Amino acid sequence: MSPAPDIIFKTLADPTRRKLFERLCRDGETTVGALTKGAGVSQPVVSKHLGLLRQAGLVEDRQEGRNTHYRARIDALAPLTDWTAEMTNFWEKRLDRLEDLLGRMDQ
Repeated sequence: MSPAPDIIFKTLADPTRRKLFERLCRDGETTVGALTKGAGVSQPVVSKHLGLLRQAGLVEDRQEGRNTHYRARIDALAPLTDWTAEMTNFWEKRLDRLEDLLGRMDQ
């Protein structure tokens, strides 16, 4: 089941979490240690953010020995994609009606 859009927006609103999620999307499955490099925050902070991303359904983790590997769940973004498409459709219709009104006013 996909997470609710509100949870996704709230989780990705934090720039550090968003950056971690983007890295996982681009780079694929990665360890916490690798994500910590270049994150600009400590490993415990990275782990906390990854835990929140996991709670929101945006990432999955798996243990391999002492390492935890994380990967993005791209399908979890479906509610945002749906919401964005809905809002795009809404505003396109509104702008089309405004254009029609302005066209009638010019006549």
